[in-house]
Formats: sequence, C-alpha cells, structure tokens
Amino acid sequence: MNADEVRFDEKGLVPAIVQDAISKEVLTLAYMNKESLDKTIESGETWFFSRSRNELWHKGATSGNTQSVKELRFDCDQDAVLVLVEPNGPACHTGSYSCFEKGEAKASNNPYAILSELEQVIAKRDTERPEGSYTTYLLTEGVDKILKKVGEEASEVIIAAKNRSHDELKWEAADLIFHLLVLLREQKLPFSEVMKALEERK
Repeated sequence: MNADEVRFDEKGLVPAIVQDAISKEVLTLAYMNKESLDKTIESGETWFFSRSRNELWHKGATSGNTQSVKELRFDCDQDAVLVLVEPNGPACHTGSYSCFEKGEAKASNNPYAILSELEQVIAKRDTERPEGSYTTYLLTEGVDKILKKVGEEASEVIIAAKNRSHDELKWEAADLIFHLLVLLREQKLPFSEVMKALEERK
C-alpha cells in the first residue's frame, strides 16, 4: 500500500479498522494521518493519530500490547484503511481482546457459524490469557501438549465410531474439532485456509 493513494479527510485523517488477521475479529477503530500510516508501513507495527491528544501514538509503546501488521488494504473509495494484524496482547485499553463487546447472541441460520465464533473465542483467550481457562492452559503449555490432546481426541473419535455410538461420537468429534482449532491458533494458521483447501478438493 502507498500512503499517497489514500484519500484523507479535511482534517488529514482516515479511519483505520484493525482486524485480527487469523480470527478476523474486529479489534478496534482508530484514525491515521499520513505520518502514522507511513510509520505503520515502515515499522510493520500499528501507529495511529490521537484526536484527543493531537499527537501520534504507537500501539503498545507503553503497554507492550503491540500489533504486528500482516496486511494493509483500503476500500473502493480509498477513504478507509483495513489493518490486518497479529495482536501481541489485548487491543483495548480495558485489557479486552477487542474494543467491541459481543452483543446478545442471535440465532443463526448457518449451522457452521459456530466454527467462526469458536475461532474468535480461542483468539480472545490466546490474547487475554485469563486464569483458569482451559484454552489458556493449552496455549501456555505449547504445541507438544496441544498435539498430545489432538492425538488423544482422534483416538477417542475412532473408539466412539467403533462402538457405533452416535451420542459418544458427536461429543468426541466436537472435542477433536476444538483442539484442532487451538492447534491452528498456535500455528497462526487461519481456519479459512483450511476451508480453502477443502474448496479446492471439490
């Protein structure tokens, strides 16, 4: 991306939507001027312009919660920037993974929507690392522990299938899918890439 191609408003600003590159969760909305956009491009980490303080700020400069930029895009009118990042900690000053709180759950006609939601929950746990969370435990223990659990759950799926028990199989399959999603997060591989691989097999 070339900052010269972006259409800044009359105050020299452009809205920047920051999104987790893996889970696709929207983390925050901030503003950039040309200088902060240039610094973002040059440094590979997010820089913004604070309208309240009237100054540049480097995300994570004091908290350590930096954001590694994976991709920058602008919209069709070139007056908004999408920043795909790998967050190195919570995006929100409150300590939350995202500045956007989840609203009341709504029923979905898409039975597979839970996979995307689960990927986002795992991303949130990875970023915030809340105490007592099983996902936090797995990610803290690292890839060997996660791989062990994937192997165990795969074996239990096999046993459930051999037992011809639908009830047992559905629970074991759910456990396997969950641990696979945790593994994908640890490996920084978006689930969408797995979906693309499935699409190519049609």
